[in-house]
Amino acid sequence: MAYLRNAWYVAAWGHEVTRTLRPRTLLNEPVVLYRQLDGTPAAIADRCPHRFAPLHLGRLIGDAVECGYHGLKFDCSGACVENPHGDQRIPAAARVRAYPLVEQDGLVWIWMGDAARADASQVPAYRYLADPSFKTIGNVMLQQANYQLVVDNLMDLTHVNFLHAPYQKTDELLVAPHDVTQTGRTLDSRRAIPSTRAPQSFTPFLADPEAPVAYWLDMHWQAPGACRLEVGVTPVGQPRSAGILRRGTHIVTPETDTTTHYFYASSRNYLLDDPKADQETTNWQQVGFHEQDKPMLEAVQQRMGTTDLDALRPVLLSSDLAAIRVRRILKELMADEARGNVDRLPNGSVLTMDA
Repeated sequence: MAYLRNAWYVAAWGHEVTRTLRPRTLLNEPVVLYRQLDGTPAAIADRCPHRFAPLHLGRLIGDAVECGYHGLKFDCSGACVENPHGDQRIPAAARVRAYPLVEQDGLVWIWMGDAARADASQVPAYRYLADPSFKTIGNVMLQQANYQLVVDNLMDLTHVNFLHAPYQKTDELLVAPHDVTQTGRTLDSRRAIPSTRAPQSFTPFLADPEAPVAYWLDMHWQAPGACRLEVGVTPVGQPRSAGILRRGTHIVTPETDTTTHYFYASSRNYLLDDPKADQETTNWQQVGFHEQDKPMLEAVQQRMGTTDLDALRPVLLSSDLAAIRVRRILKELMADEARGNVDRLPNGSVLTMDA
């Protein structure tokens, strides 16, 4: 399967990268992640060029990874720096690929394409993850489904009325105005309900759970798999700043064609030091993401039997606009990349179902 390679993907949460070698397959490529002595994260290909042993089965000595099979050592640039055998000469081909990394907002981003094109200024921003005015609870899981199915699920939030009904159902959501706007490699999908009953996931934290609220869901997607969701409620007639909100981090990185690393977090602006609120967040993440989304997406993948959605000629609904447009943007970007072209997507457009 083809991937958009000249793009930033999340390789790990920052706390996952330590002085212990961590293997992770990304875009069908085995990678080993670790921290150097100065704290800088590093990533090199997880396959020794000698007898192709996984390097993560070796050990970290200083800033060099020693292969556990025959002892060749590789530095963070991928160069072999020590050959303990014979005359100890280092063969010219004794090197592995090194990947550009950027650690930002508690996430470690990796560039899987041409290293010369890696631009750290283009790493998606998730500043609230390190903002003390928010409390963040998050984790990572592996889904047995293609990454685009996971993105589809995020871009069409009407599924919450069915799959997550006990926590999130809001009757007006299905008929609420849906604004979808593309700007280059990004897409914004927004829904707002001016007056409704707050979803159950918010009611424990409201002074009057029965009072009508304005409710909004704003999803921002950046190619290829970085999603940022803001969901909030505020008293009817009051600005959003008067209410409570959650900023959701939802970032997907393909492991293989049919498996996906899903990095998620919820950052709230209320009850920052409340263990009960922390536990409530952990509970709905477990139920919503692990017990509801995950098995459904994995079942969809099994029923599809392919990663090519278009080949199955799916029936489309009005709620599919954002998800389908994301797929089209990715297809355009990958086609341009295959031709060696620079991203030439339009700077901005307001979309309709025919877009």
